[in-house]
Amino acid sequence: MGLFSSSPFQKAKLCTSIAALTLQLIVATLAAPIALRGCPEVCGSIAVPYPFGLRQGCFRAGFNLTCDDTHQPPKLLVGDGLEVVDISLADGTVRIHSKMVSIWLNTSSNQSDGMWSAGLTDEGPLRVSIGHNRFVAMGCNVLASLFASFGDYLSVCAVYCADGPGVSDTSCSGVGCCQTPIARLDFPSYVFQFGALNQRTGDSLGYGAVFIADQEWLAREGPMLQLNYFDNPHKIVDSTLIPTVVEWSLHVGYDGQLYWGWDDFDLYEHRGSISVNCFIVADGLYIRTADGLYIQKARCNCSKGYEGNPYIANGCQDIDECQRPDIYPCHGTCINVPGTYRCLAKKGITSLPGLITVIAISAGSGILFALLGIAKITNKLKQRRAKKLRQKFFKKNHGLLLQQLISSNKDIAERTRIFSLEELEQATNKFDQNRILGGGGHGTVYKGILSDQHVVAIKKAKIVVQREIDQFINEVVILSQTNHRNVVNLFGCCLETEVPLLVYEFISNGTLSFHLHGQSEKPLSWKDRLKIALETARAIAYLHSAASISVYHRDIKCANILLTDTLTAKVSDFGASRSIAIDETGILTAVQGTYGYLDPEYYYTSRLTEKSDVYSFGVILAELLTRVTPVFSSHSLESTSLASHFVSLIRDNRFLDILDTQIVEEGGAEDAEVVARLTEACLRLKGEERPTMRQVETTLEDVQNLKVNLSSHITRENQNAINDQSYKGSKGSEGTRLYSLEKEFNQSSEIPR
Repeated sequence: MGLFSSSPFQKAKLCTSIAALTLQLIVATLAAPIALRGCPEVCGSIAVPYPFGLRQGCFRAGFNLTCDDTHQPPKLLVGDGLEVVDISLADGTVRIHSKMVSIWLNTSSNQSDGMWSAGLTDEGPLRVSIGHNRFVAMGCNVLASLFASFGDYLSVCAVYCADGPGVSDTSCSGVGCCQTPIARLDFPSYVFQFGALNQRTGDSLGYGAVFIADQEWLAREGPMLQLNYFDNPHKIVDSTLIPTVVEWSLHVGYDGQLYWGWDDFDLYEHRGSISVNCFIVADGLYIRTADGLYIQKARCNCSKGYEGNPYIANGCQDIDECQRPDIYPCHGTCINVPGTYRCLAKKGITSLPGLITVIAISAGSGILFALLGIAKITNKLKQRRAKKLRQKFFKKNHGLLLQQLISSNKDIAERTRIFSLEELEQATNKFDQNRILGGGGHGTVYKGILSDQHVVAIKKAKIVVQREIDQFINEVVILSQTNHRNVVNLFGCCLETEVPLLVYEFISNGTLSFHLHGQSEKPLSWKDRLKIALETARAIAYLHSAASISVYHRDIKCANILLTDTLTAKVSDFGASRSIAIDETGILTAVQGTYGYLDPEYYYTSRLTEKSDVYSFGVILAELLTRVTPVFSSHSLESTSLASHFVSLIRDNRFLDILDTQIVEEGGAEDAEVVARLTEACLRLKGEERPTMRQVETTLEDVQNLKVNLSSHITRENQNAINDQSYKGSKGSEGTRLYSLEKEFNQSSEIPR
């Protein structure tokens, strides 16, 4: 008989547990979704988890939000245009920006009434949180009272000023400012009343402002807000946005099938799943609706042992407790099972024939602990070497100089951040292949979700060569000094790896090349193509003449123009770009670009000018007009350049032979002919005969506004050229200083051009 015994049943049970562990490890590697399939997950950099959503079919009733792309970055809105800054599934909260309300007491009664509203509907699931917010009043010698919309009394606080509006106490405890909790009930709006502390008519009248604010924000920012208010009350009331916490929940009556497994709930494949726990909210058990009825509030969370989004099918995934021994200790054999884990204890000694065996086991344990100690020491040494290696890469990739560049300008510092490698590995699940969005000429792009739930795109160089590294650093320098709604936004970079990593805003709708030449289900209309062309021209013109330093992109092509969900163009991939001094018109450099878009004059002379980008943009215009790729096979099966073929047809008055028929069907042939003439001008072999990008932008604006006039347009072009030159000559010392630092950065990286 052996020292340890086990039955066949136990062995079978152990095998089953091991199989379950393997399955859980496979499931755990899949990224849990936060929104329904096919629905947008973000607006700008804010995650939008279900039950919230941006499009029809992507949200539950009452949880619809709006993404306003007219701002940069886009704003997430709810209700009557209130900005949403954060959504929390775990807390069941939404943080919004609300307004202050200013009040002057009525001269006859020393009393005034008013309404504070969060801009939400009475019937909706969103209510002002009584647990997270405080009712605040500022002013002098007033009594502020808060009521429910149907008259119930909720809160009151008094504000006193003995010596006028000057306030030295900023604790908001009754002198110049008071705050108090909101009692009992939560609503989307409240009625408030101001009354004078001194009720005698003819005395100095009180004045003030009221608002409802997040208590954590109030503790941090309240003192400064109070001081600023008494300096200029009207300005502060009109310009200050107050963070307010709104709670959300589901209605038992409307969403009961979510809790009790009723029929007709099409979003859950496994109703009553043990991974989801739905419950009645104890804090504020009922919501009073506009018709006077009370309904129960409820929310869901993932059951113990699961994590994720409990409101979508399979949104809660099992936690592998065995991978977290610091939280879930096990001093035996750890086996993960759905929702929990098992810790199999070591078997006891069933017989005592072998003191030698016991000694052998003890000796083996000693050796094991020694090996574990060695392994721990080795691991610490590896971590130390890894840390030194990251520091080495940071210096090699000019991290110290980049820090100096960022710190030298406040605007750049606010837009650009240096990330750690650990942050980006966590955001991409250690650069999982399933997170790859695509690849450009200078790297592979991964989708990442930062710890603050911001969705980003992370670019990593394909080849570990110094030239690729220098191009990445060059892109950081270029983008950190640009700020334009049609240029992709760079959030920051990581320089702790041999290959630098760049972190961009996430653009979800693919490239212009995909929509023109890919398998897009809905072809771009002529109106959309004109809009994309104009926005791209604006971005390039900005880079040439309006940025703090002039930038030549050098790789303008459809694959480097990204599109948002609203088809807003974003110029990207600045790895090959070059910064040009204010007094320079060109630079000699190694030829770099994409076949089919490359400027012939630049190719033969190696002299890069702003007209090289104009030529590449002309190829894009030709693609928008024809939906033909830059290089295509002709009838003789030989590769033909779209640029030369297009110019040849234009000069032979055979434009309609190559114009996309969809444009003709939409009635855009007349506008398209004007754009075609502009395209032919951009594609001229001599750079000096091509228009500037500012002139191209002006022409496209005229086409879009249906105000094309050739005679006035020529005069306007000449005036724009003069204005452009005047602008370049008037740039201030700040631009020169930034250029000098950027030039030092580029020289230190020894970029081979």
